[in-house]
Amino acid sequence: MATDHDQTLHSTLRAKGYRLTPQRQLVLQAVTTLRHGTPEEICLEVQRSAGGVNISTVYRTLELLEELGLVTHAHLGHGPPTYHAATDEDHLHLVCRYCATVIETDRAVTDDLVRELAARHGFQTDVAHFAIYGTCQGCAAHTPEDLSLPGAVPREPA
Repeated sequence: MATDHDQTLHSTLRAKGYRLTPQRQLVLQAVTTLRHGTPEEICLEVQRSAGGVNISTVYRTLELLEELGLVTHAHLGHGPPTYHAATDEDHLHLVCRYCATVIETDRAVTDDLVRELAARHGFQTDVAHFAIYGTCQGCAAHTPEDLSLPGAVPREPA
């Protein structure tokens, strides 16, 4: 049974002269299932049903799907980008420096900042491509001594 994602993928690929391959379909399904996934996480998800798909195929497919506007990525740390379906609502990523929790929030919270940067510098800001780092509510409730305990030190998101 074809899903809306399958139909969108098929029509978008066809309009650009590409074929709908099982690998492309599986990568898009993995991105949708994971909601936020690195290429390695997406590859593992794809390999659950198609063990022969390798990481280079996933990277090439993600590049094509992003070029076609079906997926987008954000940088949630110093590691690889994190991909999500372009059909997801626009959102920002808030990343806790202590527990690496990623919180999604509405992009509208940065509207004033985006307008101010445009007014002062003529700069058009793409806030969806980066993460805002800070301390989540749960970690902020702890004392600085608690946060220095083993396992609670600042770390990159998984």
